[in-house]
Amino acid sequence: MYAIVEIAGQQFKVAKDQRVFVNRLASEEGDKVEFDSVLLVGDGDNITIGAPAIDGALIGAKVLRHLKGDKVIVFKKKRRKGYQKKNGHRQALSEIVIESIASSGAKKAKKEEPKKKAAPAKKEAPKAEAKAPAKAAKPAKKAATKAEAKTPAKAKPAAKKASGKADDLKKIEGVGPKAMEAMVAAGLDTFAKVAKAKPADIEKILADASSRLAHLVANTWPEQAKLAADGKWDELQELQDKLDGGRK
Repeated sequence: MYAIVEIAGQQFKVAKDQRVFVNRLASEEGDKVEFDSVLLVGDGDNITIGAPAIDGALIGAKVLRHLKGDKVIVFKKKRRKGYQKKNGHRQALSEIVIESIASSGAKKAKKEEPKKKAAPAKKEAPKAEAKAPAKAAKPAKKAATKAEAKTPAKAKPAAKKASGKADDLKKIEGVGPKAMEAMVAAGLDTFAKVAKAKPADIEKILADASSRLAHLVANTWPEQAKLAADGKWDELQELQDKLDGGRK
């Protein structure tokens, strides 16, 4: 039995007891993790394809260790400009072992939709008595329209506009546009708020926002945000020179 599953923004073909290197997960070593974004499950001649994911399918795994991949050299050069730049990068990875593949039976938590309130019943206007003459009702309507014209309409108060502006969190090494968007949506829109947050809470916000952000490690983001909030840009640059993609 094998399956194709999406883990931390990448797709893998996995089987039971297989070891896989994936982008860094927020879980600790020895923790058990589950992945419900299963795109395909094959069992002999029986193949089940999701649209895009299979409802009820679940992959169980265990985190063996965290490590860094091989160094990759990134060299940039512009001819006749005197510009060249050389950087090294080591991707943060997690080694996991696949323990189980379930093609059905997994229960996903469904969000309860708020109940719609029933519309109030319309009151029927009382019918005029048949004996009453039609001419007697017309003057009453004219009097009502004149009274309405005299009462001035009250002006509605203008909606207040939000005056706060989010800081450019992309100045923190390791924070990209998508990560900044997720943090701002969760209320971490300034350097001061990020400085007070715990790295574990930031990583949970990113993982809940998108599986493509689950591999990010935020262990230095509050420290960087504290320096940015205090305006210590030189010290922030010195710290970022020692980091590898925002990680220690």
